[in-house]
Amino acid sequence: MSKRDAIFWWASAIFVAALLLFAATQNQFWLALMIASYLLRPTLASLGIGRAKIDERQMTINYRSGNIAFAVTLMLCAFCAAKLELEGDHAFELFAMVIILGLATKALFNVILVKNYREAATKIIISVGLLIALFSVMDASSFLSVVMQILPGLAIAGIGLLSRKYPRPIGIVVFAATAILLWLILHRGTGWGQLATAAVICIPLGLAGAALFVRDKTEGDAEPANSA
Repeated sequence: MSKRDAIFWWASAIFVAALLLFAATQNQFWLALMIASYLLRPTLASLGIGRAKIDERQMTINYRSGNIAFAVTLMLCAFCAAKLELEGDHAFELFAMVIILGLATKALFNVILVKNYREAATKIIISVGLLIALFSVMDASSFLSVVMQILPGLAIAGIGLLSRKYPRPIGIVVFAATAILLWLILHRGTGWGQLATAAVICIPLGLAGAALFVRDKTEGDAEPANSA
């Protein structure tokens, strides 16, 4: 059972604020507040905040119910996207963006929460590079254009491999590459497709670049042994 601690009262306050906002304005932002109030405790617990207030059985239940709810939400988004596309309504791109960002966020935190930051950064950079190469192939019309299109993505994946040996120099390169990619993506426009692409590519790369400057716990433990 959840404790009536600070997290409980914060969640209750957000819930009341959601109801008041809906009653006063009928603004759909109340749904965001409702989600925040319901998921505040399990989200903070997943990030390691306030976890002492939840027993292991609750954590297991939250994990299993959260995965089921996530799968149902994405399947409904896919259904709505397909329906809108058949009707010729380009709003289907919003649902596609939700699906892509949801899957990307889950994949990103699967490696970040392990807390082996440099290894996580390497995996993220390689994955983003391969993702760029994969989507670049879709725009190619000939074998030569396929080779030319996938080279930037493969170059980023190669940078990811080098990050294991040269973390900090590669971190600087990743920051520079992120800035260039962000400019190239947004230079084409600021529609939902461009914004989703920028979020899926640039946010993970930026986090990976920062993680390359973070000392892992295992690295810190190894230094006393070497000095001895």
